[in-house]
Amino acid sequence: MHMAAAAPAPVAAAPAAAPAAAPAAADSTAGLLKIESPMVGTFYASPSPDKPAFITAGASVGPGTVVCLVEAMKIFNEINAGVSGTVERILVKSGDPVEFGQVLFLVKPS
Repeated sequence: MHMAAAAPAPVAAAPAAAPAAAPAAADSTAGLLKIESPMVGTFYASPSPDKPAFITAGASVGPGTVVCLVEAMKIFNEINAGVSGTVERILVKSGDPVEFGQVLFLVKPS
């Protein structure tokens, strides 16, 4: 019986630690808008390897601003910001595979 009583203690401690970590992660992106990938493909930050990136951290964007390309099935799709603000963080690197709905950029609303 003594063993059974001791087993629940670690189980109770684990859930207590998880909620404490979650708000910290949420706070780092609180108030920021997300630009998500509309498709599965490969992320490209610039129109070609010898060209500068469409945007950089600190750049201002509007809803129609092209922020990157996502290549899917040999077709390069321009991705627009869809939001207005200042780019806070770029979360992927050129050449990275991306998933549908994956957050690519975080934008501070203007």
